Amino acid sequence: MSTTVKTILFWVALLLTAVLLYQVVQRTSGNKDEELAFSKFLQEVQREPTGVKDVTISDSDIRGKLANGQTFKTVLPMEYPELIKILDAKGITIRGEHPTQSPWITALMSWAPFIFIIGFWIFFMRQMQSGGNKALSFGKSRARLLTAHQKKVTFKDVAGVEEAKEELQEIIDFLKEPQKFQKLGGRIPKGVLLVGPPGTGKTLLARGIAGEANVPFFSISGSDFVEMFVGVGASRVRDLFEQGKKNAPCIIFIDEIDAVGRHRGAGLGGGHDEREQTLNQLLVEMDGFESNEGVILIAATNRPDVLDPALLRPGRFDRRVVVARPDVKGREGILAVHVRKIPLNEDVDISVIARSTPGFSGADLANLVNEAALNAAGMNQKTVMQNDFEMAKDKVLMGVARKSMLITEKEKRVTAYHEGGHALVAAMTEGADPLHKVTIIPRGMALGVTQQLPVDDRHTYPRNYLEGRLAIMMGGRLAEELFLGTMTTGAGNDIEQATELARKMVCQFGMSSLGPMTFGKQEEQIFLGREIAQHRDYSEQTAIAIDEEVRHFVISGYDRAKSILTDHREALIRIAEALLERESLDAADIQLLIAGEPLEERRTPPPKPEPTKPTPAPAKVVRPTPTFPQERPSPA
Repeated sequence: MSTTVKTILFWVALLLTAVLLYQVVQRTSGNKDEELAFSKFLQEVQREPTGVKDVTISDSDIRGKLANGQTFKTVLPMEYPELIKILDAKGITIRGEHPTQSPWITALMSWAPFIFIIGFWIFFMRQMQSGGNKALSFGKSRARLLTAHQKKVTFKDVAGVEEAKEELQEIIDFLKEPQKFQKLGGRIPKGVLLVGPPGTGKTLLARGIAGEANVPFFSISGSDFVEMFVGVGASRVRDLFEQGKKNAPCIIFIDEIDAVGRHRGAGLGGGHDEREQTLNQLLVEMDGFESNEGVILIAATNRPDVLDPALLRPGRFDRRVVVARPDVKGREGILAVHVRKIPLNEDVDISVIARSTPGFSGADLANLVNEAALNAAGMNQKTVMQNDFEMAKDKVLMGVARKSMLITEKEKRVTAYHEGGHALVAAMTEGADPLHKVTIIPRGMALGVTQQLPVDDRHTYPRNYLEGRLAIMMGGRLAEELFLGTMTTGAGNDIEQATELARKMVCQFGMSSLGPMTFGKQEEQIFLGREIAQHRDYSEQTAIAIDEEVRHFVISGYDRAKSILTDHREALIRIAEALLERESLDAADIQLLIAGEPLEERRTPPPKPEPTKPTPAPAKVVRPTPTFPQERPSPA
């Protein structure tokens, strides 16, 4: 029975009880009037002296008092107009009244205020005691208990994080067979911290633990502890662990723990901050005087650098499980999980998609599969084809094609030479990431895009690779200068990225003539969670030397790009003209144009894919790394 129905039944029962009580009180209170027959009443009136002292007439009802003081009542059987004359002749006092209301209406009107007050009080008290976000439940934990009726997630639904699953499997084994570890003196970790970039599956992994362990699983967000009222967060932490002790063995999962676990003493509110009180209570509950046997705390965050050291020490969070971005094998497993319920065409090769998406997180891959399915549905296809995944990848990496944007022929020509310069330098630079696609179709915020994708997952970058990146970034500006004799604002983002990369090579990576040293320290406000200033820990003379080294790296890249474009002038002209004609070129097209060979007609990319003839996927393509973004705006 729903809560609304219960409330309605409660009010109906309360009203009926009040009316019945009124009827009982009316019947039992006061002296009852004697029922007098109308003929007897007339006899008493006619008697000498009269036996009636006074009467009150209301419609057909007559009430009055006899000479002996007895009250009576009677009813007129019919209209009797002479009655008033007889009563007046006998000198009997006569009074008149309006007809009385129904007893039900009278009871309701008289008791309505009391019923309303009593009902409102009962309703208000029930609301305050019902938990949740009601008036007197601020100190109650908002943790949600995962029940068996909800959709269960197991480790079969979690892919790409095999090492993390192995570490967490020990937690599950302990909850199922604690004697296996305890007989050897082993102690299960009290807390496990899941650390990794956004979208790598930390929360999904925790749900998988809940599905595998078959024990009570409480989940709560770090922001649920903090309210505007002082002391509420600490109270909720106490209540959360009390619930955990009652249901032990159990798992408590706190998502985004950095909301309450930041460094103490760094807040803008001073030392007595509400977040600090909440954190102090959390520290005590995790490892204080009272033991929490059987209560395992799992927390997730993508900002472990801002957490308080006392929270990370052994005895609280004994283990730190890194949930990193998946490798090729992991991406293939994640894609296999997401395409289970999607009808795939025969030409779909998941391994090719996995190889072409390095750097993608689990959330990125889920979005890629969803975009491919939406694209196939928009084309009225019955299955999702390989070309749908390629179009979805372009949309995710480069943005949606802005086909309705009006561009003049002059701007289009500048964009073609700009992107052609990037593409040619990238193709002729040894050790650079292979080209994937070049387009002058506006996508996202850019008028054109030259997309490079690494062959393999990259974790470190050699100096020659970074110097090649600088040359590629300068290729667009140089193509405008050498072939069109102009400079446009389209190279602004390229120059900004090149300068930033060169400064990192000098100040962070120690790749300059200044030696293996770092210059400048980022000052970070922990409460705000972002870098707000750079502390200058070097002299003015060193600052001049740093500027010279940064300029040296950028100009070296500029000269290198200029040499390549000068030596391959004809190739650049062919690439630019092909872009003006076809708007998009892939890696094979660029190689044919550099070699001076004609483009094959079959390679002309249609603006919309044909369901019967999907475009084959490129052979080794990968997503640009976050450190060196490949998207660059062309001339505005």
